[in-house]
Formats: sequence, structure tokens, C-alpha cells
Amino acid sequence: MLFNFLETISSSMLLIAGIILFTGFYAGQAAKKIQLPSIIGFMIIGLLLGPSGCNLLNENIQESFSFITEVALGFVAFSIGLELSLVSLKSQGWGIILIILAESFCAFIVVALGVYFLTGSAVLGLTFGALAPASAPAGTVAVIQEYRARGSLTKALYAVVGFDDGLAIIIFGFAAAMVRILLQKEMPGSGGIGFWTAMISPLREIGMSVVFGVVLALVLCLLLRKIRKGPDLLIMVAAVVFIINGLCFLFHLSLIMTNMLIGLVIVNTQRTELVEKIGEQLSNVMPLFFVLFFALAGANLHISELPKLGILGIVYIACRTTGLMGGAALGATIGRSEPKLRKYVGLGILSQAGVAIGLALIIKHDFHGIGKVISGAGAEEVTAGDELGAIVITTVTATCIFFEVIGPICTKYALSKAGEIQSSALDQ
Repeated sequence: MLFNFLETISSSMLLIAGIILFTGFYAGQAAKKIQLPSIIGFMIIGLLLGPSGCNLLNENIQESFSFITEVALGFVAFSIGLELSLVSLKSQGWGIILIILAESFCAFIVVALGVYFLTGSAVLGLTFGALAPASAPAGTVAVIQEYRARGSLTKALYAVVGFDDGLAIIIFGFAAAMVRILLQKEMPGSGGIGFWTAMISPLREIGMSVVFGVVLALVLCLLLRKIRKGPDLLIMVAAVVFIINGLCFLFHLSLIMTNMLIGLVIVNTQRTELVEKIGEQLSNVMPLFFVLFFALAGANLHISELPKLGILGIVYIACRTTGLMGGAALGATIGRSEPKLRKYVGLGILSQAGVAIGLALIIKHDFHGIGKVISGAGAEEVTAGDELGAIVITTVTATCIFFEVIGPICTKYALSKAGEIQSSALDQ
């Protein structure tokens, strides 16, 4: 009877969306009562409604709602770009650039070495190292906006989560090219593949993302100059974000980087009054997207995957955390950033979800059938590439549960210790 009732509900997407928003709102309020970011409440509701709970948000429903995730990420990336004023970044000096470089490369190196020493496999080391720098900017941005954080740490976090995904894609491209070469060298009679041939795809993705982002940003800037009303600005921005997301899907571009570039161009070329108006309008709609986005993220957290975590997953979690926090502190120290950046910026960038899982899926897809045969024969044979894809998907899915829960909590703690959370936001 209950199953039939849930099956009937699942046929109505609007009803499900309403249930998510209604229950998510109260779950978020409950989380705030116990001093946790509200997005933890949103994810718990998603978990209870998803396959790990009553299965109302089953895989088919999640697929139908996937556009919400893409739209939300588009707005998140755009809002990050609006915070990346070059004047503001310049005032932070070389420190912010060194933080971004150090945390990304340290995460890659520490994870790669940790996994290699555990497994003795250079392929596994390079693969997991390549996944480590990728962050989940939505979690960090949601906490910053919820508590209306302001200050140098907040500005640094916007910059780091905005730019490190672009750097993560570049690191992933180089590492994936090396992994492909190592796997193909094991194949009998294979001449392998050239390094630069393997690099064409990621370089194309970065280059085209920059071109599309800048061109559409310039078009949007021309249109915005003739618009005065706040709601009209929101409509135009939403139209461009939707168009960008569609183009990213068609041409396999980086959704986060392209949308971020649009915001970056606007904040650095348009008058301050216009940028503030756009920001005000975004702040009115972002909470709606956050409830839906993080509830859907929670539905993707399969508790059944946790027992599969194993030693490899624990090493990945420990090494990634060490690499990100240690690298951020190192970059801030070398760049002579202020003390609170050295202490806390690493805590604000631990979240990991969509981008990492997306890269893991790329590994599973692109490395299928590559490498020496491990088992089976004919159509049933399993290659080293197939085995690598299975290990990566299982481990990353499980570790993302940890990082998605602990990341926002650590971000709130860092902002609180840095004294950048508005007291009025805590009282709500």
C-alpha cells in the first residue's frame, strides 16, 4: 500500500518539488537551531527521500530533476564570478594565487603518493591524485551566503573555489593522459598513445569554455546597460545562464568555469551599482535553488556505499584533507597573507561532490576496454581500465558522503573563527 502510494506521488514532479521545498525548509531551520549550516538539513531530507530512505527520489526521478542541479551550479558559478573583482584580488596580493596553486598541487601530490604507497600502483596513485583538487563550490557559497559572511577570508574562499576547479580540470587532463599511456603500454602489441594527443580534449574544454564565457559576457554587458529594474536584470541573467548551460552540454564544456567567467567580466567592467543590483536579485532566488540542489545531492548519498569505503577511501580522505589544508597554509605563508587566511582558508574548501564524481565517470567511460585483460574472455573480458573505473567510482562516491557533510560544517567553523559571520545571521 505504501509502495503504491509513493509510486503514485513519484508521477508528479511538481508534487515532489513541493515536498522537497516544504520539508527542506523545516529541516534547514532545525539544523540552524543546533548551530549547523541549513544545507546539512537539506541533505538529510534528500537522504531520507532518496534510495537510502523511502526511495521517493529514486534514480529516475533524480534524472528528471538533473536540470535543477545544472541550473543551480550555473547560478553558483555566476555568483562566484561576481565576487572576483580584480581590484579586490590585487589587494590580496600574490598570496591568493599562491594559495590556489599550492592547495591544488599539494592535494594532487599528497593523495597520489599516499595511494601509491598503499597500493603500489602508479595508475591508482595518479588517478586519485587527479581527483583530489576538485572541490564543490556550491557548499562553500551556500554557507557564505546563509551567514552573510564578509571579510578577507570570505573573499579568499570565493576566489579559491572559483579558480581551483579550472586548475583541477587541467591537472586531471595531464594526469589522465599519463594514466592512459601507462595502461596502453601494458596492452600486448600496442604502440600506446602520445601525451599531447591525450591532452587535446581537456585543453579544448578549457579553451572553449573561456571563449564562450567571455563572448557571452560581453553580449550580456551590452544588454544590461539598457536595463534598470532589478527583476528585469534577473530575467536577463537567468536567460544567459540557461543558454550557457545548454551550450556547455552540447559542446562538453566546463559549466562552472564558463558561468564564472561571465560573472567575472561583469564585475570588472560594469558600474558598481549594476553589480550590486544583480547580486541583490540573485540573493532572492539562490535559497530556492539551494534547497532543491542539496536535497538532490543528499538523495545521491547512498549509505550502502559507506561499508565499501575501505582502507583506500580512508587514505584518500586523510591525504586529500592534509593536502588541501597544508597546501593552502603553505601558499598563504609564502605569499605573506594575513594570519587568519593561513589558519582557516583550508578548512573552507574541503567539500567535494559533483565535479569529482563527474571526473570519476569520465575515467570509467574513457578507460573502458583499455589496458591488459584482467579476467574473462571475449565480450565478457574485464581490462585494467574497467577495474580502475569500478574502483574509482565506488571510492569517490563513498568519500563524497564524508566531504559533503563535513565540508559545510568546517566552512562555517572557519568563517566563525575568523570573525566574518554577521551576528544578525546567527540570530535568525
